[in-house]
Amino acid sequence: MKQILSLITIFLALSSSVRCNHDVYSRRDFPEGFTFGSASSAYQWEGAVAEDGRKPSVWDTFLHSRNLKNGDIACDGYHKYKEDVQLMVETGLDAFRFSISWSRLIPNGRGPVNPKGLQFYKNLIHQLVSNGIEPHVTLYHYDHPQYLEDEYGGWLDRRMIEDFTAYADVCFREFGDSVKFWTTINEANIFTVGGYNDGNSPPGRCSEPRGNCSSGDSSTEPYIVGHNLLLAHASASRMYTQKYKDIQGGSVGLSLFTIGFKPFTSSKNDAVALQRARDFFLGWTVSGNVSFFDYPVVPWAMEDVLDCLKQSYGNPPVYILENGRPLKQDLQDTSRIEFLHAYIGAVLKSIRNGSNTRAYFVWSFMDLYELLSGYDFSYGLYAVNFSDPLLKRSPRLSAHWYSAFLKGNTSFLGSQGIMQLQSNFSSSFY
Repeated sequence: MKQILSLITIFLALSSSVRCNHDVYSRRDFPEGFTFGSASSAYQWEGAVAEDGRKPSVWDTFLHSRNLKNGDIACDGYHKYKEDVQLMVETGLDAFRFSISWSRLIPNGRGPVNPKGLQFYKNLIHQLVSNGIEPHVTLYHYDHPQYLEDEYGGWLDRRMIEDFTAYADVCFREFGDSVKFWTTINEANIFTVGGYNDGNSPPGRCSEPRGNCSSGDSSTEPYIVGHNLLLAHASASRMYTQKYKDIQGGSVGLSLFTIGFKPFTSSKNDAVALQRARDFFLGWTVSGNVSFFDYPVVPWAMEDVLDCLKQSYGNPPVYILENGRPLKQDLQDTSRIEFLHAYIGAVLKSIRNGSNTRAYFVWSFMDLYELLSGYDFSYGLYAVNFSDPLLKRSPRLSAHWYSAFLKGNTSFLGSQGIMQLQSNFSSSFY
C-alpha cells in the first residue's frame, strides 16, 4: 500500500455555489517549486478521432451507439495545439496536464505503434517544453481501444494488465526524456462506478436496479475492474521504477476522485461511519455513484481531503490534478473566480498545516467535451465557440484572474480586487 500511494493524485470538481474566501494571498505565499497549471484530456480536447491511424476507443462506441453528443471534433486540439500552447504561455502556466489516447498511439491496444500518433505527442510535448511548460501526462483517461473491449472484455479480464503495461512501456520509452510526471489511471474509483456499476459511461455495463444496461453485473464487476486497475497501476509503476526511473528521474502516481466528508453529529457511531466512508471511497478506490452527490461546496472539503491524506497515508506528495466549477457559457464567470480563490486559499492553508501538496491544476484550461454532460456546461478558463468552424478561443474573466495570480499581480486578489477585475473586463466590451 505504501508503495502504491507513494505518489497520489486527487480530483476535486466541486460544483455548487461558494462564497469567496476574503483572505488575500498571493502566489509568493506558496512554497518554492509549487506548480500551478491547468488540464485537459485526449478525448475531450483532441478531436480528429478518425485521422492519421487512430481507431475507436470505448468512448467513441458508447456515444455513437446512443446517438449522444461526442468528441469527434471537440476542441480540435490535434490541429490547434500550437495555438493552445501559446495561450498557456500567455496565461503563465507552469504546467499542462493532458492524457494520451491509447487508440491513437497503439490503435489495436497492442502491437504496432502508430507513427503519426507518436509524432503528434512528441510534437505536443516539444511545444510545451520549449515554451517552459512542464508536461504532466496521464496514460489512461477512461478511453481504452474498443478492440480490446471486443476481444476479451477490457478491464474485466486480467489480460488488460499486460496490455496496459506494454502501452505504458511505449510511453515511458518514447516520451520519458521530457516527461517527469506520470499518472497511470485517471480517477480509478470513478471509472469503475460509471462503467460497471451505473452504466452511464463506457463500456456501459450494469444490472438492475442500478441501471438499464444490456449486460453487466453491478454487484461484482466494479470490484473485479477496480482490482485489475490497481494491478495495472502497480505493474506499470514497478516497471518504470525498474527500467526508467534511474535514467529519466520521473515519478508515477495514481489519480483518485476525492470529496470531503463530515459527520452528521459528534456521536461515536457517526465517527465510525465517517471512517468507513473514507476507507470505502478512497482507501480501496470503489464507491457509490458520486456523479449525483448532493453536497455543499465549501473550502473545508479541500482541507479535509488533504488532511486525511496527511494523517492516514503518511503525508505522500499530492498533486491536485483537477479542480473546477461548471457553468453555462459566459465570459464573465465571476463565481468561478470566487470558487478558485477560495479553493486555492484552502490549499495554501493545508500546506501551512503540513500537507505535502505540490501542485494545483485548474480543470479545465478551455471548454471541452465534458464526458457526462457534453457541451451543456463548461469548466474552461477559455471559452470555445463550438458553433464557429474555427473553434475560436476567448479568455474568460477567470483566465485573466488566474493569469494575474500566476504572474504575481495582487491587484485582483480578494473580493475588492475581483470586483475591480470584473469592472475592467466589462468596460473593455463597450
